[in-house]
Amino acid sequence: MNYLEFKNKLFDLGCFNIHQVNVWKPGFDRNNIVRWTKKGYLIRLRQGYYAFSEYKSKPDFTLYFANRIYRPSYVSLHSALAFYGMIPEAVLQITSVTSLKTASFSNDLGDFSYKSVKADLMFGYNLKPFADGQTLQLACPEKALLDLLYLYPFYNTGQELEDLRLDEEYLQNDLDLNLLQEYTSKFRNNALENRVQLLIKIYGL
Repeated sequence: MNYLEFKNKLFDLGCFNIHQVNVWKPGFDRNNIVRWTKKGYLIRLRQGYYAFSEYKSKPDFTLYFANRIYRPSYVSLHSALAFYGMIPEAVLQITSVTSLKTASFSNDLGDFSYKSVKADLMFGYNLKPFADGQTLQLACPEKALLDLLYLYPFYNTGQELEDLRLDEEYLQNDLDLNLLQEYTSKFRNNALENRVQLLIKIYGL
């Protein structure tokens, strides 16, 4: 198997798994993957999933890879809040929500963290157009905020909510309060409802 032929076929996928390779080339020798990874041509994202090393220079693809290497999942929590400019800090870890078990992966592209929720809470994300006709599953701002308050219950005091340093201009002008409250009711969780009401009071929404 010629590496250039392999790259030309799979590069535009962004990342790929062994199953996809076998569908394309039945009987493909996996030792090729091992060898090309050792040479630095490929990056191992997790067991069975790889990306081409050129994607190191395309940091936006880490969000897309987060979707692909552990499914179903969508980018949410701190990563989504940072994407929308709702929190001031740069987020080094890519954070996602999944209906699978909680998991994390570290590789040459970064750290990927997945928090588990029940399947009926897998809503409130958009399919955003991405490079080469691909789509990125990203929580809407309201759902990203609710996921955070739900999965990190220590945000239950005024001080903790203030320490989030949410962008007040964004909250006042861009956050859809009706959608936030609609999504809150879908959780059917009294503690979350209390946190949301406290947040509304703290930030004067």
